[in-house]
Amino acid sequence: MPELDVRGLPPPEPFENIMRALQTLPAGEALRVHIHREPYPLYEVLRDNGYRWQTTALANGDFEILITRTA
Repeated sequence: MPELDVRGLPPPEPFENIMRALQTLPAGEALRVHIHREPYPLYEVLRDNGYRWQTTALANGDFEILITRTA
């Protein structure tokens, strides 16, 4: 499973890097993202484009998001 670490990047770089990585993700595959804040605007874009995601808040304050391409 590919992983993408966008922790510490200023906006809009995390969003742009995530969307770029998702463009090459085959249907049914997942991308694990490490990010330093919960990316609420990303969720709407994921929903509108047929992705599923699961967000986990980590003890250190970071977030891990597992994004799956469904179509």
